Amino acid sequence: MTTKVNEIKVSYKERIAASFWQKISRSRDAAEVLFEHWDKDTIGLQEAFKVLLLNNSNKVKGIYQLSTGGITGTMVDVRLLVGVALKTASVACIICHSHPSGKLEPSQPDRDLTDKIKKAGELLDIKVLDHIILVPNGDYYSFADNGLI
Repeated sequence: MTTKVNEIKVSYKERIAASFWQKISRSRDAAEVLFEHWDKDTIGLQEAFKVLLLNNSNKVKGIYQLSTGGITGTMVDVRLLVGVALKTASVACIICHSHPSGKLEPSQPDRDLTDKIKKAGELLDIKVLDHIILVPNGDYYSFADNGLI
């Protein structure tokens, strides 16, 4: 008797764009790249969560949207985030989510999720360099700049 199992294929396709392979040296660099690739039609409507994937030189490899939620929150599966980072051979990342309300301050659940993702990354040598909150007018809040990461 032959047992059939699903085949798993991992792929990663590079595309050259102005913001990709840009070096991220500070939170402003990351916020600008992320805002450039955010859907401006929905940033004021619903929360979304993305991860900016980086190589060993802190150059952008890509952006992956992990979730889209409702008005006041979005679910993030840390396993998917780590899986994407591993599949792209990323050594660091910057996580980001939007606040449609325009409020820049992180909530306690934002802080808790950041700690959970940071701990998961540490186990696999994937550095979480920052967590950025974007608001509809393009302004941002950086956990790193405010000593929270």
